[in-house]
Amino acid sequence: MVLRGFKYLLVELNFLIMKSKLHNDVTELLENKVISDTVAHQILAYYDAKETQKSNPLFTIFGILGSALVGLGIILILAHNWDDFSRATKTMFAFLPLIFGQCVAGYAILKKKSQAWKESSGTFLFFAIGASIALVSQVYNIPGDLSRFLLTWIVLGLPLIYVLNSKAVAMLVIGFSTYYACEYGYSFGYGNTSPWLYFVLILGTIPFYITALKNRPKANTTGILNWLYTISLIVVLGAFIDSNWSLGFLMYAMLFGFFYNMGKLPIFKNQQLRRNSFTVLGSLGTVILLLILSFNVVWEEIHQKLIVFNSQEMMMSLVLMVIALALLVYTKIGKRQSEFNMFQYVFIIFLIVFIVGSENAQLATVFTNIILLILGVFAIKIGADTSRFSVLNYGLLIISSTIICRFFDVDMSFVLRGILFVLVGLGFFSANYIMLKKQKEKNNNL
Repeated sequence: MVLRGFKYLLVELNFLIMKSKLHNDVTELLENKVISDTVAHQILAYYDAKETQKSNPLFTIFGILGSALVGLGIILILAHNWDDFSRATKTMFAFLPLIFGQCVAGYAILKKKSQAWKESSGTFLFFAIGASIALVSQVYNIPGDLSRFLLTWIVLGLPLIYVLNSKAVAMLVIGFSTYYACEYGYSFGYGNTSPWLYFVLILGTIPFYITALKNRPKANTTGILNWLYTISLIVVLGAFIDSNWSLGFLMYAMLFGFFYNMGKLPIFKNQQLRRNSFTVLGSLGTVILLLILSFNVVWEEIHQKLIVFNSQEMMMSLVLMVIALALLVYTKIGKRQSEFNMFQYVFIIFLIVFIVGSENAQLATVFTNIILLILGVFAIKIGADTSRFSVLNYGLLIISSTIICRFFDVDMSFVLRGILFVLVGLGFFSANYIMLKKQKEKNNNL
């Protein structure tokens, strides 16, 4: 506790020093008649207002967690004594969290409280909506299933995103929409159904997401939204695969192509990889998919399966391909991106290989392994040109994984396998050593 307090004191002292330096700089400019009195007052007022409006991110996070815990605690307390209450009392308690949450949210809006207030009240109110629906259904024995309950909950909670400008609620809506799609679409007692309303729910959050990208593209919360959208789509897409499971490979290849080209848009391209989930998961998903299809046995199964071209899976694949193509063309128009990037074109090549694989499994297997090796070499080249060790090792990992996968379907002696492992290890060491040496020479020449 003492160390933490000392650290907090140092932070505060640093802030006071920076603030004092600003005043000294403004005073110096004023004395030398570089700026006028009006401009000096405007500068100081601007920075004072900026500091006042700045919200502490830790306060926001703990406010959200506190709201969630308070809501869950109230539910548990009521649940313990629930059977002793009359129906009227149960109904009152069912609406009490909802009314309280609305009052707190209204207070935050009317009094123009900080964003931490809005995030906290929005989180509490979102869970209060779900609790009220569940309690009323239980009191009056209203029939229904989990997917309908989740859908009603999400639809009622969705407007809170825009009313409170809450990113926390947006994250909750995306997460619960994914849960709804999995519950409804993965045949957990409902037969073969597709959660089409999932796309409606996600589209309802897109205007808020676009605003966040325009105003604060490099914020951590915006980066979290990037990851949530990509992970959600990857998880849910499988729910739209019915009887034509072989076309599921094509659907995911087009989805990863869409992701990667999305990540090459100007708004994402210059961001750090930890915020650019589209590029990371688009590339990683493509490589994993190709590694699965690098086994001949998988292509044999696809070859034996009759492909239905007028199926739901094929239609979704075509839609995703058109979107990915549109993004690819957009990045190339107007010289937004002049360099050639193999990863952007893989989804087109995969479509050709998939058509070949439906007729000749052996040929498709060879092509898939060749694509993986080319992607690995291309990633190594990008890493070497940009002096990025992560990309360089990623390329080496692609090649190594391809070689290791061949150990399982190619008959070779243990000695030969051992030699290959040694060569792969030496390749990792040599590439990193050469890169490090080149980087040191470059720094010495500066």
